[in-house]
Amino acid sequence: MEQSGPEEFEVAIGSAISAPEAFGASFDEAPAADALELGEGLEGDPAIAFRRTLGMFATGVTIITTRTAEQVHGMTANAFMSVSLRPPLVLVSVDRRARMSNLLHEGVRFGVNVLEAGQASLSDHFAGRAVESAEEPRFELVHSTPLVEGALAHLVARVVRSYWGGDHSLFLGQVEFARYGEGEPLLFHGGRYERLVRDPRVFSVLPQELLEPILALGVERSYEDGDEIMRRGDPGHELLLVVEGEVQVERPGRSVTLGAGELIGEIEVLDPVGARIADIHAVGPVRCVAVTREALIAALEADPRAAVGLIEVLAARFRETA
Repeated sequence: MEQSGPEEFEVAIGSAISAPEAFGASFDEAPAADALELGEGLEGDPAIAFRRTLGMFATGVTIITTRTAEQVHGMTANAFMSVSLRPPLVLVSVDRRARMSNLLHEGVRFGVNVLEAGQASLSDHFAGRAVESAEEPRFELVHSTPLVEGALAHLVARVVRSYWGGDHSLFLGQVEFARYGEGEPLLFHGGRYERLVRDPRVFSVLPQELLEPILALGVERSYEDGDEIMRRGDPGHELLLVVEGEVQVERPGRSVTLGAGELIGEIEVLDPVGARIADIHAVGPVRCVAVTREALIAALEADPRAAVGLIEVLAARFRETA
């Protein structure tokens, strides 16, 4: 049998979407709500359970924008995804009841504004939630499309296809403009906003008079260039202070060099069942002081002020993420 090329396959899929009756199915038929089987321990409305299940998938938060005449329209959406690099295509899912669903059709441009960690109030505003003392959103026009000022990344796309998606409509857009800046993204998970926390410091935030007695219980170790100091997945039962030299810290998607005075393993040493979250190697000759978890606990018991200081640091970190 002769295989269809990519273009023929695309036409076949397009035909299935635009004329499903040709494939023996009614386009507006949807599975009955009771067709969704709930896992053990889940009960109640299957639609709510389905939504909560999907909420376990952490996403970024975007604002979709477009313009009609001189009026700017925007809506918050986390149902956004990339589709293709060549050509550059993205997809957004919009509730059929939303005004945006009636504004987007083939040929219309829309903006995708990826929100920065500090823009939760903007997300609430465009989601129709009451926001106290929120600043009015500001926009700039790119390709005649309004883009939210201060967003972490911007895209301008033109709708090239629209598809049925149950109680939502799916809009496929070909990207005509893209840019991004520096910052942390606003995240959404489990029905609430979240933030990335990249700062692993805990002990190094303590006052020096509380930290020094802890480090005094450590033992010195020396490493040669390229030696493995820590390996991702190994037990994290030690806290290390770099006394001399530099180390390379390799985490998935991130690499950083640390020098003298830096602490390593601050998070892992507090977790008795956790493992190392990074690979660390010596860059040239390196001297470190290693403090075991047992010695650390003994130091905290000897001076409760250090334990209270740790609690304060962790509480501040929790406030950042909450």
